[in-house]
Amino acid sequence: MKPYDRSLAGAMALAFALAPGLALAFSSGSTGTDGAFTPTVNTEVQLPPSGIFNYTSVNIPVGVTVTYKKNSANTPVVILASGDVTIAGTLDLRGKNAPGVGAGGDGNQGDDGQPGAGGPGGFDGGKGGGALANFTFGGAGVGPGGGSPGFFIPPPIPPATTNCINNSQGFTTGGAGGGFGAAATSVSFPGNTPTVSCNGGGQFTFTLSVPGGAGYGSSLLQPLIGGSGGGGGAGYSTFDGGGGGGGGGAIVMAASGTVTVTGSLLADGGKGGDTAGGGAGGAGGGGSGGAIRIIATTIAGNGPISGQSGAAGANGPGLTGSVFSATAGAPGRIRLEADTITRTAATTPLATSDVPGNIFLANVPTLTIARVAGVTAPANPTGSADITLPASTTNPVTVEFATVNVPVGNTVRLTVSPQNGSPTSVVSPAITGSTANGVASVPVNLPVGPSVLQAQTTFTIVAAVGDLLRYYAGNEQVEQIELSAIFGGPSSVTLVTVSGKRYEVPQALLAALGM
Repeated sequence: MKPYDRSLAGAMALAFALAPGLALAFSSGSTGTDGAFTPTVNTEVQLPPSGIFNYTSVNIPVGVTVTYKKNSANTPVVILASGDVTIAGTLDLRGKNAPGVGAGGDGNQGDDGQPGAGGPGGFDGGKGGGALANFTFGGAGVGPGGGSPGFFIPPPIPPATTNCINNSQGFTTGGAGGGFGAAATSVSFPGNTPTVSCNGGGQFTFTLSVPGGAGYGSSLLQPLIGGSGGGGGAGYSTFDGGGGGGGGGAIVMAASGTVTVTGSLLADGGKGGDTAGGGAGGAGGGGSGGAIRIIATTIAGNGPISGQSGAAGANGPGLTGSVFSATAGAPGRIRLEADTITRTAATTPLATSDVPGNIFLANVPTLTIARVAGVTAPANPTGSADITLPASTTNPVTVEFATVNVPVGNTVRLTVSPQNGSPTSVVSPAITGSTANGVASVPVNLPVGPSVLQAQTTFTIVAAVGDLLRYYAGNEQVEQIELSAIFGGPSSVTLVTVSGKRYEVPQALLAALGM
């Protein structure tokens, strides 16, 4: 038989090693392939699919602002530097403010009710409800702690009873803020419970509330995930409701040297949309602050490091039908990890701190082809003739797989794609061993000549994890994770939703989220 190519990779493996010649206490693991990042003018940086930058050093000078354009999976920003990081200018991951509406806006009705966008790794606010005959509810903020939308209570013709709602006006509520580091405050009537007169006398007393977004995540910022959007306010007779503010973004910055912040590192939530003028809808809720994690040998500098909450949209005068205001978002989370912290200024909110920990969690699900016909796969594959079988090898041959954090009982599909001819597939018996370390194998006939071997396994995840991953899968709950492994090629992770839609995401996203 002729030599075979065999190709597979199940997960992105990130090796952490000190750069040659450096004797530093902490290593970021940066490969340095992106060189030194030294912008001299305001710069918007496109996030790569993985969200990871491998720099030698970072220097953002005074007067320069750096922002990021989201990638398709909306991953957090990951900055790895083999040397120092200096932020004398501004690194901006803030959620966007929602535009104002009516007299509270800029006169451009085309943006009325539009939500604020989340920062990179954060989530958008909810849309404001429509006006006039629609009287539509607002939209919920996006994200695990998305704020609840405002709603409209119409003025129906009362029945022949004294227990009724006044038929001369309705009630429009504002949106609630997004949660993250804590739950956001719920929208409730400011003061006494409203009492409304009915036709023909009598009164009806009622209490309404719009829940604030829930708190989520860990003070360790593992998983790393950004802030959630505020809820949009409901529309009223003349104008839309205000959109919710965007949630602050998420960043982990790891430097083998010193991270010095004398400028600003910002991941604040966006402000909800203001409303004003007769017949305007409810205001938008504020987005929650985002997530900032810094890991270095030394952390220095007293510049602002902020992941504060986005303010609620304001209700202006003339809102006789809008009896509820919006609420602000919750603060985000900040964590500082270093052998030495010389910084003395407080962060907003207050950071937790510790010695440097792991940048990425080690329990990312992986699938690898371990051996073919008893020949062990090389540690550093090239994608070309990685496994050469002796000419005396006879079919069928056994292909062995290794899995990490894949539930036992699942199977592995192996596809053999020859250089000439059609591919064939076989399915292994169930994976055995343990979820932490599983094994499986399957016999297969290999054709003469070079072939590429691809392995694939799919497993169902718990609902809580699927709900977290929905924000990377068209806002639909994820039911399964599919791992595809091609030796010598890029890793492939596909999220499969409950309706069968498929979304490919970087393996690094699962690492950042602690999957």
